Amino acid sequence: MSDLFDNYAADMAGAAAYDEMFTPDQRTRPGYARIGGVLDELSLSDVNTRADSMARSFLDRGVTFDFAGEERPFPLDIVPRVITAAEWNVIERGVVQRVQALERFLDDVYGEQRVVADGIVPKSLITSSAHFHRSVWGFKPAGGVRIHVAGIDVVRDQEGVFRVLEDNVRVPSGVSYVIENRRAMAKGLPEAFMSQPIRAVEAYPRHLYKALRATAPEAAEDPTVVVLTPGVFNSAYFEHTLLAGLMGVELVEGRDLVVRGDKVYMRTTDGEQRVDVIYKRIDDEFVDPLHFRSDSVLGCSGLVNAARAGNVTIANAIGNGVADDKLTYSYVPDLIRYYLDEEPVLANVDTYRLEEAEARAYVLDHLDELVVKPVDGSGGKGLVIGPQATEAELEQLRAKVLADPRGWIAQPVLQLSTVPTFAEGGFGPRHVDLRPFAVNSGDEVYVLPGGLTRVAMQKGSLIVNSSQGGGSKDTWVLGRPQTQDLDPGQAPHPDVDDSVHTWPVAASWQDEGDSDQQQQQQQQRRSEDRTTPGPGPADRRTRTGEGTPC
Repeated sequence: MSDLFDNYAADMAGAAAYDEMFTPDQRTRPGYARIGGVLDELSLSDVNTRADSMARSFLDRGVTFDFAGEERPFPLDIVPRVITAAEWNVIERGVVQRVQALERFLDDVYGEQRVVADGIVPKSLITSSAHFHRSVWGFKPAGGVRIHVAGIDVVRDQEGVFRVLEDNVRVPSGVSYVIENRRAMAKGLPEAFMSQPIRAVEAYPRHLYKALRATAPEAAEDPTVVVLTPGVFNSAYFEHTLLAGLMGVELVEGRDLVVRGDKVYMRTTDGEQRVDVIYKRIDDEFVDPLHFRSDSVLGCSGLVNAARAGNVTIANAIGNGVADDKLTYSYVPDLIRYYLDEEPVLANVDTYRLEEAEARAYVLDHLDELVVKPVDGSGGKGLVIGPQATEAELEQLRAKVLADPRGWIAQPVLQLSTVPTFAEGGFGPRHVDLRPFAVNSGDEVYVLPGGLTRVAMQKGSLIVNSSQGGGSKDTWVLGRPQTQDLDPGQAPHPDVDDSVHTWPVAASWQDEGDSDQQQQQQQQRRSEDRTTPGPGPADRRTRTGEGTPC
């Protein structure tokens, strides 16, 4: 290998983790041979030049995220993460299975609660969850789907086994980076990208759009779909604009909507237009000030009543957070067996429920050896890694656990797998996880090939969240060779997501130029229409609900 890998073997031994590219004796694993060959031909100057070019392309396209109040280009490493077809088959089946079980769980939770009556989960699990909303109990959403989009976080342990780390079925974010990472990597490492079959990712907006329309109220003959965003000060706003543009739908804020007669309308320059499906990108608490936070200016009064009346589909459904709860996560293997009569394809990470006295006593005696997480935390916030914590931090954690045992779970410190990452003038192993995205139409669950690989940029760090300084990698799922020609701007073949192709290809069935123009027109209309002042930047950012995507 290149001298850029001179210290890799020693660093890999120190990481004590499964390395995705190299075996312990430094042989290249299947799928990485071509990448290794390309990197072997590059100098330090070459790598720096390509890395800088990818970063500039992200800035040019506005691919940024909020870090400590500052907008930065999303870090993308030049070495992709490769998943073989056999490995992906396991992940895909596991994600589909998990989404199906959680969908049935949520339908049960807001209905008969047979899962409680049959003793699979305690009733307190549901009633004590901060995200169980009684205002939406007792009715089925229009279209019959609650989890339209899911982001299931998967990690690989020291033995190379894939495990689920957590489930995200409220407002999962990050898919825009999957699409943009592929754009950049096709140019950043073209020698490797063009020489092997890699399953494509740009069909995702098409699948999302079809699923949203499929779950519209039955009365909607030609459903109108909108993306509901908190606004420009949200850290995931780039994703909201990208998805709206690629789907060819309107991007709206709460002030653009109005409810009359339990029906939702969108204000436009041509008058009010009926809305059938709202892809919401704000947390439940901000959706409807009549039922949740009365001071919210991000949603629209009456949306819950419109949904209950069956006149609008809200995706993802209000109340999904009870399935996001990390205490619920610990029961998911049992839920799979109960609802699907199957064994889990993907195992959980071993988890201690701290509301149970025996488990709590053990964890409190071993705080310095475990990872302790708040059950409703996201973005790595509140997480304490025992071996890296100070005595003072552990004592503070002990007090919090004793004060609210239901609010915490604990897990062993998992050495996430590593992938070569360019840092400090060479390549070193950095820990990664994976967020595959699933789209549920009610008839089928589509899983985007690959998903978002997040990487801890700091040596030895296990925190991959971008809000904590992490970055990302393009995720290459190896697949069958291309079987048809794809011309830029043309509609993809139904199997486009299974094929490899030359970039650029339009990221939806629409022409990209039309999408860009539409976004500008939408922004112009909103600027002209708004006459009432909204919250200031500081107020808006703290109240958006949807935070940094990863």
